Amino acid sequence: MGKKNAMTAQQAGELVSLLEQRFKKNMKRHKEIEWKDVRARLEKSGGKLWSLSEMERTGGEPDVTGIDKKTGGIIFCDCSDESPKGRRSICYDREGLESRKEFRPDNSAVDMAAEMGIEILTEDEYRSLQKLGPFDKKTSSWLKTPAEIRKLGGAIFGDFRYGTVFVYHNGAQSYYGSRAFRGKLTL
Repeated sequence: MGKKNAMTAQQAGELVSLLEQRFKKNMKRHKEIEWKDVRARLEKSGGKLWSLSEMERTGGEPDVTGIDKKTGGIIFCDCSDESPKGRRSICYDREGLESRKEFRPDNSAVDMAAEMGIEILTEDEYRSLQKLGPFDKKTSSWLKTPAEIRKLGGAIFGDFRYGTVFVYHNGAQSYYGSRAFRGKLTL
Protein backbone atom coordinates (compact mmCIF):
# COMPACT_ATOMS: atom_id res chain seq x y z
CA MET A 1 0.00 0.00 0.00
CA GLY A 2 1.55 3.27 -1.12
CA LYS A 3 1.56 6.50 0.84
CA LYS A 4 -1.22 7.83 -1.41
CA ASN A 5 -3.48 5.01 -0.24
CA ALA A 6 -2.59 5.30 3.46
CA MET A 7 -5.14 6.04 6.16
CA THR A 8 -4.51 7.13 9.71
CA ALA A 9 -5.83 4.98 12.54
CA GLN A 10 -8.37 7.71 13.29
CA GLN A 11 -9.61 7.80 9.67
CA ALA A 12 -9.89 4.00 9.61
CA GLY A 13 -11.79 4.00 12.92
CA GLU A 14 -14.22 6.69 11.72
CA LEU A 15 -14.86 4.79 8.49
CA VAL A 16 -15.48 1.48 10.28
CA SER A 17 -17.88 3.27 12.65
CA LEU A 18 -19.77 4.81 9.71
CA LEU A 19 -19.94 1.43 7.93
CA GLU A 20 -21.29 -0.19 11.11
CA GLN A 21 -24.02 2.45 11.44
CA ARG A 22 -25.03 1.97 7.80
CA PHE A 23 -24.94 -1.83 8.19
CA LYS A 24 -27.26 -1.72 11.20
CA LYS A 25 -29.61 0.82 9.59
CA ASN A 26 -30.06 -1.30 6.42
CA MET A 27 -30.35 -4.88 7.69
CA LYS A 28 -32.62 -5.85 4.77
CA ARG A 29 -29.56 -5.68 2.49
CA HIS A 30 -27.70 -8.39 4.43
CA LYS A 31 -30.15 -10.36 6.59
CA GLU A 32 -27.93 -13.39 7.16
CA ILE A 33 -24.64 -11.55 7.81
CA GLU A 34 -23.47 -10.46 11.25
CA TRP A 35 -21.51 -7.27 11.89
CA LYS A 36 -18.84 -9.12 13.90
CA ASP A 37 -17.96 -11.11 10.75
CA VAL A 38 -17.82 -7.93 8.66
CA ARG A 39 -15.65 -6.20 11.26
CA ALA A 40 -13.24 -9.15 11.32
CA ARG A 41 -12.86 -8.92 7.53
CA LEU A 42 -12.37 -5.15 7.71
CA GLU A 43 -9.61 -5.57 10.29
CA LYS A 44 -7.74 -7.94 7.94
CA SER A 45 -8.46 -5.99 4.76
CA GLY A 46 -5.30 -3.88 4.51
CA GLY A 47 -5.51 -1.52 1.52
CA LYS A 48 -9.12 -2.47 0.83
CA LEU A 49 -10.21 -0.22 3.66
CA TRP A 50 -8.77 2.69 1.67
CA SER A 51 -10.84 1.57 -1.34
CA LEU A 52 -13.96 1.66 0.84
CA SER A 53 -13.00 5.16 1.95
CA GLU A 54 -12.78 6.20 -1.71
CA MET A 55 -16.22 4.73 -2.35
CA GLU A 56 -17.49 6.81 0.57
CA ARG A 57 -15.56 9.97 -0.40
CA THR A 58 -17.05 9.94 -3.92
CA GLY A 59 -20.61 9.53 -2.63
CA GLY A 60 -21.16 5.79 -3.07
CA GLU A 61 -22.31 5.05 0.49
CA PRO A 62 -20.88 1.49 0.46
CA ASP A 63 -22.75 -1.19 2.37
CA VAL A 64 -22.64 -4.97 2.65
CA THR A 65 -24.84 -6.58 0.01
CA GLY A 66 -23.89 -10.25 0.21
CA ILE A 67 -21.34 -13.03 0.37
CA ASP A 68 -19.30 -14.15 -2.65
CA LYS A 69 -20.39 -17.76 -3.23
CA LYS A 70 -16.99 -18.77 -4.61
CA THR A 71 -14.64 -17.17 -2.09
CA GLY A 72 -16.83 -16.57 0.96
CA GLY A 73 -15.76 -12.92 0.86
CA ILE A 74 -18.05 -10.14 2.06
CA ILE A 75 -19.27 -7.90 -0.77
CA PHE A 76 -19.58 -4.16 -0.34
CA CYS A 77 -21.48 -2.27 -3.02
CA ASP A 78 -22.31 1.39 -3.66
CA CYS A 79 -25.78 1.85 -2.15
CA SER A 80 -26.35 5.60 -2.58
CA ASP A 81 -29.89 6.32 -3.79
CA GLU A 82 -28.54 7.93 -6.96
CA SER A 83 -25.31 7.38 -8.86
CA PRO A 84 -22.34 8.63 -6.80
CA LYS A 85 -21.96 12.40 -7.24
CA GLY A 86 -18.17 12.33 -7.11
CA ARG A 87 -18.03 10.03 -10.14
CA ARG A 88 -20.42 11.71 -12.59
CA SER A 89 -19.73 13.28 -15.99
CA ILE A 90 -17.24 10.62 -17.09
CA CYS A 91 -16.86 8.52 -20.22
CA TYR A 92 -16.94 4.74 -19.98
CA ASP A 93 -13.21 4.07 -20.56
CA ARG A 94 -9.92 5.68 -21.61
CA GLU A 95 -10.42 4.78 -25.28
CA GLY A 96 -13.81 6.48 -25.25
CA LEU A 97 -12.40 9.54 -23.51
CA GLU A 98 -9.49 9.88 -25.94
CA SER A 99 -11.78 9.51 -28.95
CA ARG A 100 -13.51 12.79 -28.05
CA LYS A 101 -12.18 15.63 -30.17
CA GLU A 102 -13.42 18.30 -27.74
CA PHE A 103 -15.09 18.70 -24.36
CA ARG A 104 -13.25 15.76 -22.84
CA PRO A 105 -14.26 14.86 -19.30
CA ASP A 106 -11.59 14.57 -16.62
CA ASN A 107 -11.77 10.79 -16.25
CA SER A 108 -13.46 7.54 -17.22
CA ALA A 109 -15.40 4.98 -15.21
CA VAL A 110 -12.92 2.18 -15.92
CA ASP A 111 -9.92 4.31 -14.93
CA MET A 112 -11.59 5.66 -11.80
CA ALA A 113 -12.62 2.19 -10.64
CA ALA A 114 -9.05 0.93 -11.12
CA GLU A 115 -7.63 3.94 -9.23
CA MET A 116 -10.06 3.26 -6.38
CA GLY A 117 -9.34 -0.48 -6.32
CA ILE A 118 -12.95 -1.49 -7.00
CA GLU A 119 -14.86 -3.22 -9.79
CA ILE A 120 -17.65 -1.74 -11.91
CA LEU A 121 -20.89 -3.69 -11.49
CA THR A 122 -21.89 -6.11 -14.23
CA GLU A 123 -25.46 -6.09 -15.56
CA ASP A 124 -26.33 -9.13 -13.39
CA GLU A 125 -24.82 -7.51 -10.29
CA TYR A 126 -26.72 -4.28 -11.01
CA ARG A 127 -30.00 -6.17 -11.34
CA SER A 128 -29.27 -7.98 -8.05
CA LEU A 129 -28.52 -4.66 -6.34
CA GLN A 130 -31.84 -3.27 -7.59
CA LYS A 131 -33.62 -6.04 -5.65
CA LEU A 132 -32.34 -4.27 -2.52
CA GLY A 133 -33.16 -0.79 -3.92
CA PRO A 134 -34.51 0.88 -5.95
CA PHE A 135 -31.42 2.84 -7.01
CA ASP A 136 -30.82 5.35 -9.83
CA LYS A 137 -34.40 6.65 -10.05
CA LYS A 138 -33.14 9.99 -11.46
CA THR A 139 -29.61 9.07 -12.56
CA SER A 140 -27.90 6.20 -14.37
CA SER A 141 -24.77 4.09 -13.88
CA TRP A 142 -22.23 2.73 -16.35
CA LEU A 143 -22.03 -1.07 -16.19
CA LYS A 144 -19.16 -3.39 -17.05
CA THR A 145 -19.58 -3.73 -20.79
CA PRO A 146 -19.14 -7.05 -22.61
CA ALA A 147 -16.10 -7.04 -24.93
CA GLU A 148 -18.18 -7.66 -28.06
CA ILE A 149 -20.22 -4.48 -27.43
CA ARG A 150 -17.16 -2.44 -26.50
CA LYS A 151 -15.32 -3.51 -29.70
CA LEU A 152 -18.11 -1.88 -31.68
CA GLY A 153 -17.73 1.41 -29.78
CA GLY A 154 -20.59 0.98 -27.34
CA ALA A 155 -20.98 0.72 -23.59
CA ILE A 156 -23.96 -0.17 -21.40
CA PHE A 157 -25.58 1.58 -18.46
CA GLY A 158 -28.59 1.00 -16.25
CA ASP A 159 -31.23 2.86 -14.28
CA PHE A 160 -34.56 2.30 -12.53
CA ARG A 161 -37.67 3.86 -14.06
CA TYR A 162 -41.38 2.99 -14.00
CA GLY A 163 -40.77 0.26 -11.42
CA THR A 164 -38.35 -1.52 -13.77
CA VAL A 165 -34.60 -1.91 -14.20
CA PHE A 166 -33.58 -0.78 -17.68
CA VAL A 167 -30.23 -1.47 -19.34
CA TYR A 168 -29.37 0.66 -22.36
CA HIS A 169 -26.42 1.41 -24.62
CA ASN A 170 -24.50 4.54 -25.51
CA GLY A 171 -21.25 5.37 -27.22
CA ALA A 172 -18.39 4.81 -24.75
CA GLN A 173 -17.24 8.39 -25.38
CA SER A 174 -20.50 9.92 -24.12
CA TYR A 175 -20.89 11.42 -20.67
CA TYR A 176 -23.68 13.08 -18.76
CA GLY A 177 -24.03 15.01 -15.53
CA SER A 178 -26.41 12.38 -14.23
CA ARG A 179 -24.33 9.28 -15.06
CA ALA A 180 -21.60 7.77 -12.93
CA PHE A 181 -20.82 4.15 -12.08
CA ARG A 182 -21.48 1.86 -9.16
CA GLY A 183 -18.72 -0.33 -7.83
CA LYS A 184 -18.17 -3.30 -5.58
CA LEU A 185 -15.37 -4.52 -3.36
CA THR A 186 -15.02 -8.00 -1.90
CA LEU A 187 -13.17 -8.51 1.40
